[in-house]
Amino acid sequence: MYRDYVEPAWSAPQLLLIALLLMPALGAVAVALAPAARSRLVAGAFATVTFVLSVLPILVRPNDFGWFAYGPADRPPLVPWIDLDLPWVPALGLEFHLGVDGVSYPLIVLTGLLTALCCAYTRKKGLAALLLVLEVGVLGTFLALDLILFFLFFEVVLLPMYAVIAGWGGPNRRAAARKFVLYTLAGSVLLLLGVLLVVTKAGTGDLILLTGSPHLDRTTQYAAFALLAVAFAVKAPLWPLHTWLPDAHTEAPTVGSVILAGVLLKMGTYGLIRVGLGVAPDGAAWASPVLGILAVIAIIVGALICLRQTELKRLIAYSSVGHMGFVLLGIATLSVAGIQAALLGNIAHGLITGLLFFLAGTIKDRAGTGSLNQLSGLRETAPRLAALLGFAAIASLGLPGLAGFWGEAFAVIAAVDRGGPFWLTLAAVAAVGGALTAAYFLRLLRRVTHGPATPEVRSLSPAITGTEWLAWSPLILLTLAVGVAPALVLSDTAQPLATLLGIRP
Repeated sequence: MYRDYVEPAWSAPQLLLIALLLMPALGAVAVALAPAARSRLVAGAFATVTFVLSVLPILVRPNDFGWFAYGPADRPPLVPWIDLDLPWVPALGLEFHLGVDGVSYPLIVLTGLLTALCCAYTRKKGLAALLLVLEVGVLGTFLALDLILFFLFFEVVLLPMYAVIAGWGGPNRRAAARKFVLYTLAGSVLLLLGVLLVVTKAGTGDLILLTGSPHLDRTTQYAAFALLAVAFAVKAPLWPLHTWLPDAHTEAPTVGSVILAGVLLKMGTYGLIRVGLGVAPDGAAWASPVLGILAVIAIIVGALICLRQTELKRLIAYSSVGHMGFVLLGIATLSVAGIQAALLGNIAHGLITGLLFFLAGTIKDRAGTGSLNQLSGLRETAPRLAALLGFAAIASLGLPGLAGFWGEAFAVIAAVDRGGPFWLTLAAVAAVGGALTAAYFLRLLRRVTHGPATPEVRSLSPAITGTEWLAWSPLILLTLAVGVAPALVLSDTAQPLATLLGIRP
Protein backbone atom coordinates (compact mmCIF):
# COMPACT_ATOMS: atom_id res chain seq x y z
CA MET A 1 0.00 0.00 0.00
CA TYR A 2 1.01 3.59 -0.64
CA ARG A 3 0.90 4.45 3.05
CA ASP A 4 3.72 1.99 3.69
CA TYR A 5 6.03 4.35 1.81
CA VAL A 6 5.20 7.64 3.54
CA GLU A 7 8.28 9.42 4.89
CA PRO A 8 8.65 10.21 8.58
CA ALA A 9 7.27 13.66 9.32
CA TRP A 10 9.56 16.64 8.98
CA SER A 11 12.50 15.04 7.24
CA ALA A 12 14.89 17.46 5.51
CA PRO A 13 13.29 17.02 2.06
CA GLN A 14 9.84 17.63 3.55
CA LEU A 15 11.03 20.85 5.16
CA LEU A 16 12.05 21.88 1.66
CA LEU A 17 8.40 21.74 0.55
CA ILE A 18 7.33 23.91 3.48
CA ALA A 19 10.13 26.38 2.72
CA LEU A 20 9.01 26.59 -0.93
CA LEU A 21 5.67 27.99 0.20
CA LEU A 22 6.88 30.01 3.18
CA MET A 23 9.67 31.86 1.39
CA PRO A 24 7.52 33.80 -1.13
CA ALA A 25 4.84 34.38 1.53
CA LEU A 26 7.42 35.89 3.87
CA GLY A 27 8.87 37.78 0.94
CA ALA A 28 5.52 39.42 0.19
CA VAL A 29 5.30 40.62 3.80
CA ALA A 30 8.91 41.83 3.75
CA VAL A 31 8.37 43.77 0.52
CA ALA A 32 5.22 45.37 1.93
CA LEU A 33 7.17 46.54 4.99
CA ALA A 34 10.34 47.58 3.16
CA PRO A 35 10.99 51.15 1.94
CA ALA A 36 9.96 51.64 -1.68
CA ALA A 37 13.57 52.27 -2.72
CA ARG A 38 14.63 48.83 -1.47
CA SER A 39 11.54 46.86 -2.50
CA ARG A 40 13.05 45.47 -5.73
CA LEU A 41 16.13 44.25 -3.87
CA VAL A 42 14.04 42.58 -1.16
CA ALA A 43 11.61 41.01 -3.65
CA GLY A 44 14.46 39.81 -5.87
CA ALA A 45 16.28 38.26 -2.91
CA PHE A 46 13.27 36.29 -1.67
CA ALA A 47 12.29 35.24 -5.18
CA THR A 48 15.83 34.11 -5.96
CA VAL A 49 16.00 32.01 -2.80
CA THR A 50 12.64 30.48 -3.74
CA PHE A 51 13.98 29.66 -7.20
CA VAL A 52 17.02 27.93 -5.70
CA LEU A 53 14.70 25.94 -3.42
CA SER A 54 12.55 24.99 -6.42
CA VAL A 55 15.57 23.41 -8.12
CA LEU A 56 16.65 21.33 -5.11
CA PRO A 57 14.04 18.50 -5.34
CA ILE A 58 16.00 17.05 -8.27
CA LEU A 59 18.70 16.19 -5.72
CA VAL A 60 16.36 14.07 -3.59
CA ARG A 61 14.94 11.83 -6.29
CA PRO A 62 14.77 8.18 -5.16
CA ASN A 63 17.70 7.04 -7.26
CA ASP A 64 21.41 6.41 -6.90
CA PHE A 65 22.34 9.97 -7.79
CA GLY A 66 20.16 11.82 -5.28
CA TRP A 67 22.09 13.47 -2.50
CA PHE A 68 19.33 12.58 -0.05
CA ALA A 69 18.08 9.40 -1.77
CA TYR A 70 15.50 7.54 0.27
CA GLY A 71 13.08 4.66 0.21
CA PRO A 72 13.01 1.25 -1.44
CA ALA A 73 13.66 0.94 -5.13
CA ASP A 74 10.38 -0.91 -5.77
CA ARG A 75 8.04 1.79 -4.46
CA PRO A 76 4.90 2.50 -6.54
CA PRO A 77 5.65 4.67 -9.60
CA LEU A 78 3.39 7.57 -8.61
CA VAL A 79 4.82 8.03 -5.13
CA PRO A 80 6.52 11.44 -5.30
CA TRP A 81 10.17 12.14 -4.81
CA ILE A 82 9.25 14.05 -1.64
CA ASP A 83 6.00 13.45 0.20
CA LEU A 84 4.60 15.48 3.10
CA ASP A 85 1.24 14.36 4.48
CA LEU A 86 0.04 16.01 7.70
CA PRO A 87 -3.39 16.14 9.36
CA TRP A 88 -5.04 19.49 8.65
CA VAL A 89 -8.71 19.36 9.67
CA PRO A 90 -9.08 15.82 11.07
CA ALA A 91 -12.80 16.21 11.75
CA LEU A 92 -13.41 16.70 8.04
CA GLY A 93 -10.71 14.28 6.88
CA LEU A 94 -8.69 17.07 5.28
CA GLU A 95 -4.93 16.68 4.91
CA PHE A 96 -2.08 19.04 4.16
CA HIS A 97 -0.57 16.80 1.50
CA LEU A 98 2.28 18.07 -0.68
CA GLY A 99 4.65 16.32 -3.05
CA VAL A 100 6.93 16.63 -6.06
CA ASP A 101 7.39 14.21 -8.94
CA GLY A 102 8.60 14.29 -12.53
CA VAL A 103 5.30 15.74 -13.78
CA SER A 104 5.18 18.72 -11.44
CA TYR A 105 8.90 19.42 -10.99
CA PRO A 106 9.56 21.27 -14.31
CA LEU A 107 6.58 23.54 -13.69
CA ILE A 108 7.75 24.27 -10.14
CA VAL A 109 11.18 25.31 -11.45
CA LEU A 110 9.57 27.40 -14.22
CA THR A 111 7.43 29.19 -11.63
CA GLY A 112 10.42 29.94 -9.44
CA LEU A 113 12.46 31.19 -12.39
CA LEU A 114 9.83 33.47 -13.94
CA THR A 115 8.86 34.97 -10.59
CA ALA A 116 12.50 35.74 -9.78
CA LEU A 117 13.01 37.37 -13.19
CA CYS A 118 9.84 39.44 -12.86
CA CYS A 119 10.71 40.58 -9.34
CA ALA A 120 14.14 41.66 -10.57
CA TYR A 121 12.51 43.48 -13.50
CA THR A 122 9.85 45.56 -11.77
CA ARG A 123 10.47 48.61 -9.61
CA LYS A 124 6.94 48.84 -8.25
CA LYS A 125 6.67 47.83 -4.60
CA GLY A 126 3.04 46.70 -4.54
CA LEU A 127 3.40 44.81 -7.81
CA ALA A 128 6.44 42.92 -6.53
CA ALA A 129 4.58 41.91 -3.35
CA LEU A 130 1.64 40.63 -5.40
CA LEU A 131 3.97 38.60 -7.64
CA LEU A 132 5.23 36.77 -4.56
CA VAL A 133 1.68 36.11 -3.37
CA LEU A 134 0.89 34.72 -6.82
CA GLU A 135 3.92 32.47 -6.53
CA VAL A 136 2.54 30.94 -3.33
CA GLY A 137 -0.69 30.01 -5.09
CA VAL A 138 0.96 28.63 -8.21
CA LEU A 139 3.59 26.60 -6.34
CA GLY A 140 0.92 25.28 -3.99
CA THR A 141 -1.18 24.15 -6.95
CA PHE A 142 1.74 22.20 -8.43
CA LEU A 143 2.69 20.73 -5.03
CA ALA A 144 -0.79 19.81 -3.74
CA LEU A 145 -1.67 16.10 -3.59
CA ASP A 146 -5.03 16.57 -1.89
CA LEU A 147 -8.01 17.72 -3.96
CA ILE A 148 -9.33 20.23 -1.44
CA LEU A 149 -5.86 21.67 -0.90
CA PHE A 150 -5.39 21.79 -4.69
CA PHE A 151 -8.62 23.77 -5.03
CA LEU A 152 -7.63 26.27 -2.32
CA PHE A 153 -4.22 26.95 -3.83
CA PHE A 154 -5.80 27.12 -7.30
CA GLU A 155 -8.01 29.97 -6.05
CA VAL A 156 -5.26 31.88 -4.22
CA VAL A 157 -4.10 33.42 -7.50
CA LEU A 158 -7.47 34.99 -8.38
CA LEU A 159 -7.45 38.21 -6.35
CA PRO A 160 -3.72 38.97 -6.68
CA MET A 161 -3.91 38.64 -10.47
CA TYR A 162 -6.99 40.85 -10.52
CA ALA A 163 -5.05 43.45 -8.51
CA VAL A 164 -2.03 43.21 -10.83
CA ILE A 165 -4.17 43.93 -13.91
CA ALA A 166 -6.46 46.52 -12.30
CA GLY A 167 -3.71 48.33 -10.42
CA TRP A 168 -0.86 48.53 -12.92
CA GLY A 169 -2.45 47.80 -16.30
CA GLY A 170 -3.34 49.92 -19.32
CA PRO A 171 -6.22 52.32 -19.95
CA ASN A 172 -8.88 49.57 -20.03
CA ARG A 173 -7.38 47.63 -17.14
CA ARG A 174 -10.46 47.58 -14.91
CA ALA A 175 -12.71 46.10 -17.60
CA ALA A 176 -10.07 43.49 -18.43
CA ALA A 177 -9.60 42.64 -14.74
CA ARG A 178 -13.36 42.25 -14.23
CA LYS A 179 -13.60 39.96 -17.26
CA PHE A 180 -10.71 37.87 -15.91
CA VAL A 181 -12.43 37.53 -12.52
CA LEU A 182 -15.85 36.66 -13.94
CA TYR A 183 -14.51 33.92 -16.18
CA THR A 184 -12.22 32.54 -13.49
CA LEU A 185 -14.96 32.55 -10.87
CA ALA A 186 -17.25 30.61 -13.21
CA GLY A 187 -14.49 28.06 -13.66
CA SER A 188 -13.93 27.96 -9.91
CA VAL A 189 -17.55 27.04 -9.25
CA LEU A 190 -17.30 24.12 -11.67
CA LEU A 191 -13.98 23.05 -10.17
CA LEU A 192 -15.45 23.08 -6.67
CA LEU A 193 -18.42 21.00 -7.81
CA GLY A 194 -16.09 18.50 -9.46
CA VAL A 195 -13.84 18.28 -6.40
CA LEU A 196 -16.77 17.81 -4.04
CA LEU A 197 -18.28 15.15 -6.29
CA VAL A 198 -15.03 13.18 -6.32
CA VAL A 199 -14.35 13.53 -2.60
CA THR A 200 -17.93 12.64 -1.66
CA LYS A 201 -18.12 9.58 -3.89
CA ALA A 202 -14.59 8.30 -3.27
CA GLY A 203 -14.42 9.14 0.43
CA THR A 204 -10.97 10.69 0.02
CA GLY A 205 -9.30 13.61 -1.67
CA ASP A 206 -5.84 12.04 -1.71
CA LEU A 207 -4.63 12.19 -5.32
CA ILE A 208 -2.13 9.37 -4.77
CA LEU A 209 -4.87 7.02 -3.58
CA LEU A 210 -7.32 8.17 -6.24
CA THR A 211 -4.93 7.79 -9.17
CA GLY A 212 -5.05 4.42 -10.85
CA SER A 213 -7.59 3.00 -8.38
CA PRO A 214 -11.26 2.22 -9.09
CA HIS A 215 -12.73 4.57 -6.47
CA LEU A 216 -15.38 6.02 -8.79
CA ASP A 217 -17.98 4.33 -10.98
CA ARG A 218 -18.10 5.17 -14.65
CA THR A 219 -21.07 7.55 -14.48
CA THR A 220 -19.43 9.55 -11.69
CA GLN A 221 -16.20 9.72 -13.68
CA TYR A 222 -18.07 11.10 -16.69
CA ALA A 223 -19.69 13.83 -14.60
CA ALA A 224 -16.52 14.63 -12.66
CA PHE A 225 -14.35 14.84 -15.76
CA ALA A 226 -16.86 17.11 -17.53
CA LEU A 227 -16.88 19.54 -14.59
CA LEU A 228 -13.12 19.47 -14.13
CA ALA A 229 -12.32 19.75 -17.83
CA VAL A 230 -14.45 22.87 -18.31
CA ALA A 231 -13.01 24.44 -15.15
CA PHE A 232 -9.44 23.82 -16.28
CA ALA A 233 -10.27 24.93 -19.82
CA VAL A 234 -11.21 28.37 -18.47
CA LYS A 235 -7.87 28.73 -16.69
CA ALA A 236 -5.72 27.37 -19.55
CA PRO A 237 -7.57 28.96 -21.47
CA LEU A 238 -8.79 26.60 -24.16
CA TRP A 239 -11.09 27.50 -27.05
CA PRO A 240 -13.91 28.61 -26.84
CA LEU A 241 -13.42 29.79 -23.22
CA HIS A 242 -10.41 31.95 -24.09
CA THR A 243 -11.98 35.36 -24.66
CA TRP A 244 -10.81 36.84 -21.35
CA LEU A 245 -7.16 36.22 -22.25
CA PRO A 246 -6.41 38.83 -24.96
CA ASP A 247 -7.89 41.67 -22.91
CA ALA A 248 -6.03 40.58 -19.77
CA HIS A 249 -2.71 40.33 -21.62
CA THR A 250 -3.16 43.59 -23.52
CA GLU A 251 -3.94 45.59 -20.40
CA ALA A 252 -1.68 43.85 -17.87
CA PRO A 253 1.76 45.29 -17.05
CA THR A 254 4.71 43.49 -18.62
CA VAL A 255 5.50 41.31 -15.61
CA GLY A 256 1.80 40.52 -15.21
CA SER A 257 1.65 39.24 -18.79
CA VAL A 258 4.80 37.18 -18.28
CA ILE A 259 3.47 35.49 -15.14
CA LEU A 260 0.01 35.04 -16.63
CA ALA A 261 1.29 33.38 -19.81
CA GLY A 262 4.29 31.67 -18.26
CA VAL A 263 2.75 29.88 -15.29
CA LEU A 264 -0.90 30.74 -14.57
CA LEU A 265 -2.15 29.20 -17.81
CA LYS A 266 -0.20 26.02 -16.98
CA MET A 267 -2.34 25.51 -13.87
CA GLY A 268 -5.22 24.57 -16.17
CA THR A 269 -3.38 22.05 -18.34
CA TYR A 270 -1.53 20.62 -15.33
CA GLY A 271 -4.84 20.19 -13.53
CA LEU A 272 -6.31 18.42 -16.54
CA ILE A 273 -3.40 15.95 -16.51
CA ARG A 274 -2.93 15.46 -12.77
CA VAL A 275 -6.55 15.60 -11.63
CA GLY A 276 -8.69 14.99 -14.69
CA LEU A 277 -6.82 12.02 -16.14
CA GLY A 278 -5.71 10.67 -12.79
CA VAL A 279 -9.05 10.75 -10.98
CA ALA A 280 -11.43 10.06 -13.87
CA PRO A 281 -9.63 8.00 -16.54
CA ASP A 282 -12.90 6.58 -17.90
CA GLY A 283 -14.25 10.11 -18.19
CA ALA A 284 -11.09 11.18 -20.03
CA ALA A 285 -11.44 8.27 -22.47
CA TRP A 286 -15.09 9.19 -23.04
CA ALA A 287 -14.27 12.86 -23.70
CA SER A 288 -11.06 12.25 -25.65
CA PRO A 289 -12.53 12.74 -29.17
CA VAL A 290 -14.23 15.98 -28.11
CA LEU A 291 -10.99 17.26 -26.58
CA GLY A 292 -9.16 16.43 -29.82
CA ILE A 293 -11.69 18.34 -31.94
CA LEU A 294 -11.56 21.37 -29.62
CA ALA A 295 -7.76 21.25 -29.73
CA VAL A 296 -7.46 21.48 -33.50
CA ILE A 297 -10.17 24.16 -33.66
CA ALA A 298 -8.12 26.18 -31.14
CA ILE A 299 -4.99 25.72 -33.25
CA ILE A 300 -6.65 26.90 -36.47
CA VAL A 301 -8.78 29.67 -34.94
CA GLY A 302 -5.88 31.04 -32.90
CA ALA A 303 -3.67 31.17 -36.00
CA LEU A 304 -6.32 32.83 -38.19
CA ILE A 305 -7.03 35.48 -35.58
CA CYS A 306 -3.29 36.16 -35.22
CA LEU A 307 -3.03 36.68 -38.97
CA ARG A 308 -5.46 39.59 -38.63
CA GLN A 309 -4.11 41.15 -35.44
CA THR A 310 -2.67 44.66 -35.53
CA GLU A 311 -1.63 44.97 -31.86
CA LEU A 312 1.61 43.38 -30.65
CA LYS A 313 0.62 42.08 -27.20
CA ARG A 314 -2.79 41.00 -28.45
CA LEU A 315 -1.19 38.92 -31.21
CA ILE A 316 1.07 37.17 -28.70
CA ALA A 317 -1.93 36.58 -26.43
CA TYR A 318 -3.92 34.92 -29.21
CA SER A 319 -0.89 32.83 -30.14
CA SER A 320 -1.24 31.23 -26.69
CA VAL A 321 -4.64 29.90 -27.72
CA GLY A 322 -3.03 27.98 -30.57
CA HIS A 323 -0.12 26.74 -28.47
CA MET A 324 -2.48 25.53 -25.76
CA GLY A 325 -4.39 23.77 -28.55
CA PHE A 326 -1.29 21.66 -29.27
CA VAL A 327 -0.98 20.94 -25.55
CA LEU A 328 -4.62 19.82 -25.43
CA LEU A 329 -4.15 17.64 -28.53
CA GLY A 330 -1.31 15.82 -26.79
CA ILE A 331 -3.46 15.28 -23.71
CA ALA A 332 -6.42 14.11 -25.80
CA THR A 333 -4.42 11.25 -27.30
CA LEU A 334 -4.28 9.64 -23.82
CA SER A 335 -0.83 8.28 -24.56
CA VAL A 336 2.41 8.68 -22.64
CA ALA A 337 4.07 10.24 -25.69
CA GLY A 338 1.17 12.66 -26.20
CA ILE A 339 1.14 13.85 -22.61
CA GLN A 340 4.92 14.17 -22.63
CA ALA A 341 4.45 16.40 -25.67
CA ALA A 342 1.92 18.40 -23.65
CA LEU A 343 4.35 18.79 -20.75
CA LEU A 344 7.09 19.91 -23.14
CA GLY A 345 4.66 22.31 -24.78
CA ASN A 346 3.83 23.79 -21.38
CA ILE A 347 7.45 24.46 -20.50
CA ALA A 348 8.36 25.73 -23.97
CA HIS A 349 5.38 28.07 -23.99
CA GLY A 350 6.30 29.43 -20.58
CA LEU A 351 9.87 30.17 -21.63
CA ILE A 352 9.21 31.53 -25.12
CA THR A 353 6.00 33.44 -24.50
CA GLY A 354 7.47 34.87 -21.31
CA LEU A 355 10.35 36.21 -23.41
CA LEU A 356 7.95 37.49 -26.07
CA PHE A 357 5.95 39.44 -23.51
CA PHE A 358 9.11 40.89 -21.97
CA LEU A 359 10.16 42.10 -25.43
CA ALA A 360 6.69 43.29 -26.40
CA GLY A 361 6.37 45.25 -23.16
CA THR A 362 9.76 46.91 -23.72
CA ILE A 363 8.92 47.84 -27.32
CA LYS A 364 5.48 49.15 -26.38
CA ASP A 365 6.80 51.19 -23.45
CA ARG A 366 9.62 52.76 -25.47
CA ALA A 367 7.63 53.41 -28.63
CA GLY A 368 4.48 54.50 -26.80
CA THR A 369 2.33 52.18 -28.92
CA GLY A 370 1.74 48.50 -29.58
CA SER A 371 0.21 48.99 -33.02
CA LEU A 372 1.98 46.96 -35.69
CA ASN A 373 1.21 49.75 -38.17
CA GLN A 374 3.45 52.09 -36.16
CA LEU A 375 6.32 49.72 -35.31
CA SER A 376 8.06 48.97 -38.60
CA GLY A 377 11.81 49.35 -39.11
CA LEU A 378 12.94 48.13 -35.70
CA ARG A 379 16.11 46.54 -37.08
CA GLU A 380 17.28 49.94 -38.35
CA THR A 381 17.10 51.73 -35.00
CA ALA A 382 17.35 48.89 -32.45
CA PRO A 383 19.00 45.90 -34.16
CA ARG A 384 19.65 43.97 -30.93
CA LEU A 385 16.04 44.30 -29.86
CA ALA A 386 14.92 43.23 -33.34
CA ALA A 387 17.25 40.22 -33.22
CA LEU A 388 15.87 39.09 -29.87
CA LEU A 389 12.31 39.48 -31.12
CA GLY A 390 13.25 37.41 -34.17
CA PHE A 391 14.75 34.69 -31.99
CA ALA A 392 11.64 34.51 -29.77
CA ALA A 393 9.31 34.48 -32.78
CA ILE A 394 11.07 31.65 -34.61
CA ALA A 395 11.25 29.69 -31.36
CA SER A 396 7.52 30.13 -30.91
CA LEU A 397 6.71 29.04 -34.45
CA GLY A 398 8.45 25.73 -33.74
CA LEU A 399 11.83 25.86 -35.46
CA PRO A 400 13.69 22.55 -34.91
CA GLY A 401 16.46 22.88 -32.36
CA LEU A 402 14.49 25.30 -30.19
CA ALA A 403 12.10 24.48 -27.34
CA GLY A 404 8.89 25.21 -29.26
CA PHE A 405 9.47 22.41 -31.76
CA TRP A 406 9.14 19.32 -29.58
CA GLY A 407 5.73 19.85 -28.02
CA GLU A 408 3.97 20.71 -31.27
CA ALA A 409 5.69 18.08 -33.41
CA PHE A 410 5.18 15.23 -30.99
CA ALA A 411 1.57 16.16 -30.26
CA VAL A 412 0.92 15.63 -33.97
CA ILE A 413 2.95 12.41 -33.99
CA ALA A 414 1.02 11.12 -30.95
CA ALA A 415 -2.25 11.75 -32.81
CA VAL A 416 -0.88 9.83 -35.82
CA ASP A 417 0.19 6.98 -33.55
CA ARG A 418 -3.31 6.86 -32.08
CA GLY A 419 -4.37 5.76 -35.56
CA GLY A 420 -7.65 5.64 -37.42
CA PRO A 421 -9.23 8.17 -39.80
CA PHE A 422 -10.41 10.43 -36.98
CA TRP A 423 -7.02 10.96 -35.31
CA LEU A 424 -5.16 11.09 -38.62
CA THR A 425 -7.51 13.90 -39.70
CA LEU A 426 -6.89 15.78 -36.46
CA ALA A 427 -3.14 15.36 -36.94
CA ALA A 428 -3.34 16.71 -40.50
CA VAL A 429 -5.41 19.74 -39.45
CA ALA A 430 -3.02 20.43 -36.55
CA ALA A 431 -0.08 20.29 -38.96
CA VAL A 432 -1.81 22.90 -41.13
CA GLY A 433 -2.22 24.98 -37.99
CA GLY A 434 1.52 24.70 -37.41
CA ALA A 435 2.14 26.13 -40.88
CA LEU A 436 -0.26 29.00 -40.13
CA THR A 437 1.63 29.63 -36.89
CA ALA A 438 4.81 30.11 -38.90
CA ALA A 439 2.90 32.43 -41.26
CA TYR A 440 1.67 34.83 -38.59
CA PHE A 441 4.99 35.03 -36.79
CA LEU A 442 6.82 35.72 -40.06
CA ARG A 443 4.19 38.37 -40.81
CA LEU A 444 4.87 39.87 -37.37
CA LEU A 445 8.61 40.05 -38.05
CA ARG A 446 8.10 41.53 -41.50
CA ARG A 447 5.90 44.30 -40.11
CA VAL A 448 7.95 45.11 -37.01
CA THR A 449 11.59 44.55 -37.94
CA HIS A 450 11.58 45.32 -41.69
CA GLY A 451 10.55 48.31 -43.75
CA PRO A 452 11.22 51.99 -43.16
CA ALA A 453 11.38 53.05 -39.53
CA THR A 454 8.31 54.88 -38.28
CA PRO A 455 8.61 58.01 -36.11
CA GLU A 456 7.66 55.96 -33.04
CA VAL A 457 10.44 53.44 -33.71
CA ARG A 458 13.03 56.13 -34.50
CA SER A 459 12.32 57.77 -31.16
CA LEU A 460 12.78 54.66 -28.99
CA SER A 461 15.99 53.96 -27.11
CA PRO A 462 17.95 51.10 -28.73
CA ALA A 463 19.98 50.20 -25.64
CA ILE A 464 19.25 47.02 -23.70
CA THR A 465 19.77 47.64 -20.00
CA GLY A 466 21.52 45.33 -17.57
CA THR A 467 18.21 44.57 -15.86
CA GLU A 468 16.68 43.55 -19.19
CA TRP A 469 19.62 41.28 -20.02
CA LEU A 470 19.29 39.74 -16.56
CA ALA A 471 15.59 39.01 -17.11
CA TRP A 472 15.85 37.81 -20.71
CA SER A 473 19.09 35.81 -20.82
CA PRO A 474 17.90 32.79 -18.77
CA LEU A 475 14.85 32.43 -21.02
CA ILE A 476 17.01 32.56 -24.15
CA LEU A 477 19.48 30.00 -22.80
CA LEU A 478 16.76 27.62 -21.59
CA THR A 479 14.91 27.88 -24.91
CA LEU A 480 18.11 26.67 -26.56
CA ALA A 481 18.82 24.03 -23.90
CA VAL A 482 15.34 22.46 -23.97
CA GLY A 483 15.38 22.57 -27.76
CA VAL A 484 18.62 20.59 -27.85
CA ALA A 485 17.93 18.31 -24.85
CA PRO A 486 14.18 17.82 -24.21
CA ALA A 487 15.11 15.13 -21.68
CA LEU A 488 15.72 18.02 -19.27
CA VAL A 489 11.93 18.16 -18.97
CA LEU A 490 10.94 14.56 -19.66
CA SER A 491 13.53 12.44 -17.86
CA ASP A 492 11.26 11.39 -14.97
CA THR A 493 7.79 11.53 -16.53
CA ALA A 494 7.25 8.12 -18.15
CA GLN A 495 6.39 6.15 -14.99
CA PRO A 496 4.00 8.65 -13.38
CA LEU A 497 2.25 9.27 -16.70
CA ALA A 498 1.84 5.54 -17.30
CA THR A 499 0.22 5.29 -13.87
CA LEU A 500 -2.07 8.23 -14.59
CA LEU A 501 -3.20 6.48 -17.76
CA GLY A 502 -3.63 3.13 -16.05
CA ILE A 503 -0.82 1.50 -18.04
CA ARG A 504 0.86 -1.30 -16.14
CA PRO A 505 4.36 -2.62 -16.92
